[in-house]
This record gives sequence, structure tokens and C-alpha cells, in this order.
Amino acid sequence: MNKLFNIVSLIWHARRPSRISDMPIVRNSLLLRKGYAGLTFFGNILAPSDDEARGFERKGSHMKNHEMIHLRQAQSTHDSWLLFYLLYGWYTLTALPQNLKMRNAAYRLNPFELEAYAHEHDLDYLKHNEATEWRQYARMSPRERRLKYGHSR
Repeated sequence: MNKLFNIVSLIWHARRPSRISDMPIVRNSLLLRKGYAGLTFFGNILAPSDDEARGFERKGSHMKNHEMIHLRQAQSTHDSWLLFYLLYGWYTLTALPQNLKMRNAAYRLNPFELEAYAHEHDLDYLKHNEATEWRQYARMSPRERRLKYGHSR
């Protein structure tokens, strides 16, 4: 029950994406599927364990950079967490049929994830880019994204 209360509290106290410069790491595994290290959640990074949280806290962490790209993407969706999550859900649902051809396709072919994974190791990416590359992926069908990017991971 305490984990659920913490999640509701994070949503209730969420600030607009443009008002966040760094996302704190919150230990909470309720929303994370097995095998995932973290999740951007209304301006916070949820981590399932202390070990995973330490991975985000390391200087130069590509894991933190990946989640910070999601923050910038939320800023590019009219500075709205709600719109970001609605679009994220839509892209995930429309890619579900690709799961028959590729494992975890609905997640891996999400335009937001394609951009974040493509640039997570470039720690200067957010200094020089607005994180709007996801829009070019969104213009492709899920099948086109699978054929073009699905075999690279």
C-alpha cells in the first residue's frame, strides 16, 4: 500500500517537464517489469532496487542519460507529462502486432525508445539536441520501424 501511495504522491506533486533540470531517483518497483532498470515517471526515475539506483547515480551514466532524453521528449510534447504518456501508450499499442515478429517489439519500436536508445551513450546529446528525433520515427509505421531498426538490438 505504501508503494501505491508513493506513486500517487509523485503524480500529484509532478512539475511540468520544462521546470525539471534533473530527475531524482526513487526506489519503487511497483511499476517496473522484470528486466527493466528504470522508468521515467512524472519527473522522477523509478528504480527497482538500491543497486539499480546506484547505476543511475554514477557520473556519466548512460542509464540516466536515457531517462533524461525521455524528460526532454516530454518537454517536446507541449511540455505535458499527460500527452507524453498518452503518445507513449499509443505507440506501444500500435506496435503490439510486431511482437509476433520480434521480441518486445511494442517497447523497442516505440519512437521515444528508439531515440533514447540510439543516443543514450552520447552524454552530450542533450546539450546539442532538442530530443525531437522521435517524431521522424513516429511518422513510420511500426512495421517500417521493425524492418529498419528492429534487427540492430
